[in-house]
Amino acid sequence: MAKPKSQFFCKNCGAQSSQWMGRCPSCGEWNTFEEEIVQREESSKGKSPVMAMKSAPKPVSEISLLELPRIHSGFAELDNVLGGGIVAGSIILLGGEPGIGKSTLLLQMALSINNKKILYISGEESDTQLKMRAERLSPGTEIQHCYILTETVTQEIFKHIEVLKPDMVIVDSIQTLQSNLLDSAAGSISQIKECAAEFQHFAKTSAVPVFLIGHITKDGTLAGPKILEHIVDTVIQFEGDRHYGYRIVRCVKNRFGSTSELGIFEMNNSGLHEVLNPSEILISQHDDQYSGSAIAAILEGNRPMMIEAQALVSSAVYGTPQRSAIGFDLRRLNMLLAVLEKRCQFRLGAKDVFINMAGGIYVDDPAINLSIVASVLSSALDIPIDAKTCFAGEMGLNGEIRPVTRIEQRIAEADKLGFKRIFLSKYNLKGLDTKGYNIKICPIAEVKDMYHQLFAEN
Repeated sequence: MAKPKSQFFCKNCGAQSSQWMGRCPSCGEWNTFEEEIVQREESSKGKSPVMAMKSAPKPVSEISLLELPRIHSGFAELDNVLGGGIVAGSIILLGGEPGIGKSTLLLQMALSINNKKILYISGEESDTQLKMRAERLSPGTEIQHCYILTETVTQEIFKHIEVLKPDMVIVDSIQTLQSNLLDSAAGSISQIKECAAEFQHFAKTSAVPVFLIGHITKDGTLAGPKILEHIVDTVIQFEGDRHYGYRIVRCVKNRFGSTSELGIFEMNNSGLHEVLNPSEILISQHDDQYSGSAIAAILEGNRPMMIEAQALVSSAVYGTPQRSAIGFDLRRLNMLLAVLEKRCQFRLGAKDVFINMAGGIYVDDPAINLSIVASVLSSALDIPIDAKTCFAGEMGLNGEIRPVTRIEQRIAEADKLGFKRIFLSKYNLKGLDTKGYNIKICPIAEVKDMYHQLFAEN
């Protein structure tokens, strides 16, 4: 019997070494190398879990273009993220935090596609647990097209696939699978790489789309080697705060469409439901006007949305002022406060400043800067901003208001929702036709201009 062969893999980047090293030469992280047994079985060398197709090099002009129709997932939001639907033979990786709803999303998708035979492979839940979840998602419905398989060994899985011949395969999750071709434990870097490669080969040779659910690390990145993201065709992030009911499906990589699309869902007892107008849920519904609240016209992917930025400015009781931001980058907040202090002469150095984005959504669009500044000024002066006023602009280090992209979409969304005026950079007016809007456009060059129009008269 051959002696087991071991290799050392970096947990952070997947780099391989024949001996242990304290510092990874690839990513620079310390103490990330772990030993894994990677000796392949002699009888299995060179064999693949699925039969390889015979191929030969061809000129590009002789390759026939076969257009296969995309499979609709049952969710218009998910179809938009994927670029119009699920491509035949594609392999899609879905990542997200524990409990965010990854399994619920894909099981609900499998139950809603009626004209396809779908195999749901689970290495984390029993068939009874999945049956209970299916009853909750589709109560009183006889589901005949969705098959459940609780198996973790890939060789056994492919035997069932050959017999069943499904039209789509869902794997929950890739970290629980194990290939007999390797001796390392399930979830190790070598096992994740091998199992993903086997499913990639199956998807490309059979034209059957495969969904892989992946765990994430404490840093928010997908667990496993970085090559996992290179193997798959599409990488989707499932985001959201578990204390809120809203979820965002964001595309990170897509070989068959744009990566600037996203979908928004709402989680409740009966599963996930699409949110067709996210602006209504991201704006607080209240009759009274409060200071420290400003509405921003932002873009999430290609979708314009209105979101409420809330600020609270108070005196620092304990001497050292606090800075806190939920749903917004704290470093950007410190930069905006420094600009207000330096360029606009607002004394905020001895003030506590707290920022919150309504709805539990993280916003990184630079156009949010102007509404953040407006909400901070409103709270500091204790003067409310009209609820029918919105903002779209990026603030520079000199206090100037810089133009933002796709301003027409932002204005159209604000006009559709009944806003009366929108503050934006005067440099956005170049080539902008303002005749087709009912909303009043307020161009400004510096943050001082916004202050005079909003608060000086009060």
